[in-house]
Amino acid sequence: MSRVGEVSGPGWLSEIRDAYDTVAESYARVLPDVVEPPLDRAVLAAFAETVGPGRPVLEVGCGTGRVAAHLHRLGLDVSGVDLSPGMVAVARRVHPQLRFDVGSMTELTAPDASLAGLLSWYSIIHLPPELLPGVFAGFQRVLAPGGHLLLAVKVGDRLDRREQAYGHPVGFDVHWLPPERLAAQLTAAGFTVTATLVREPVGAERQPQAFLLAERADQ
Repeated sequence: MSRVGEVSGPGWLSEIRDAYDTVAESYARVLPDVVEPPLDRAVLAAFAETVGPGRPVLEVGCGTGRVAAHLHRLGLDVSGVDLSPGMVAVARRVHPQLRFDVGSMTELTAPDASLAGLLSWYSIIHLPPELLPGVFAGFQRVLAPGGHLLLAVKVGDRLDRREQAYGHPVGFDVHWLPPERLAAQLTAAGFTVTATLVREPVGAERQPQAFLLAERADQ
């Protein structure tokens, strides 16, 4: 039986949900509300300016809400959805002025063409790569024509199995993804990719990071 607010699904989905439920409080203590490094903040600022102030934006895989709160400070009408009830509970406690719901990016409940922007900040990296075309189609559905998408991913083409995170034993997958493949999949889903930025690792990062900005084509 599912817990209250829990999203049911296949084994990989349960692994991700349970892992982030486990680490939620530690995650909030370790990662500051101020997004780092500076180049990442610049990407988020460009996204916010492109979307426009006061317009509705959804962050999928919002975690503890730190990036959503950052976008809110930049003037966006932002809400978040996350698979983990534990993460959502922290987000609601720390950022009570924002709305956070339990849900999955594979089954978005937002109405068609209802959003001006959608953000996935290192959240699609947990999905089996074969699901990404369908997920991008879902992103395209909920964005209004001309709406904007921002993806942040770890660059590569491999599976990284995690057995520990934020001081806790866990078990879940992280997929390093090639930006050129993502760009092709976004194009096939009805987006125009407007920018791809790759930066080198910072601090404890083990691989380059990529940011893809895309716009839903008018229909």
